[in-house]
Amino acid sequence: MPRPRLRRRVRFNPEVTYFKPAGVPLRMLEEVTLFYDELEALRLKNTLNLDQKEAAEKMNISQPTFYRILLSAREKVTEALVKGKAIRIEKVHSK
Repeated sequence: MPRPRLRRRVRFNPEVTYFKPAGVPLRMLEEVTLFYDELEALRLKNTLNLDQKEAAEKMNISQPTFYRILLSAREKVTEALVKGKAIRIEKVHSK
């Protein structure tokens, strides 16, 4: 049985939750969903320039978990940019 998922500390609430390529109608776009914890990992690492240990502590998670979240976020953003997909930012993972 897997361990229960710990609550992740996210201190950033984005004002904008949808990004799309300019000039492409919304109905023609595929979407990538980026969750708040993934956006927070990107913000801590790339905007605030924290190392992974510091960023993990701020999110109340382990460094390996932080790395996995960061990797997932980077893969999603890269996919959206390379393949011309929209990015939807959502608060929680749906079950």
